[in-house]
Amino acid sequence: MVPEEDLLCPLCGRELIRGDSVDEHHLIPRSQGGRDKYLIHKVCHQKIHQTIKPRELAKAFNTWQALREHPEIDKFIEWVQKRPPEFLG
Repeated sequence: MVPEEDLLCPLCGRELIRGDSVDEHHLIPRSQGGRDKYLIHKVCHQKIHQTIKPRELAKAFNTWQALREHPEIDKFIEWVQKRPPEFLG
C-alpha cells in the first residue's frame, strides 16, 4: 500500500489528501464495462465528466495520458495546478 502522503492525482499531479476533495474514477466508465478505479481529485473528476461523454472516455480517452492531452483538460490542468490540493472548485 502506498503511504497517504505519497498519493498524487493521476490527472493533475497534485497531492491527494483523503476527504471531501478526493473521488474515484474509472478510466473506462462502469456503463461501458470498466472495473478499475483510481483515486483522483473531485474537481478533476468533475471536469472529466463535464467535458467527455462516457462512450468517448471508453474509446479514446481511457488512459491518463490521453486525458491529459485533451485540449480542454490540458487547459484545466494548467489552471488547477495553481490551486491547493484540497480545492473543491
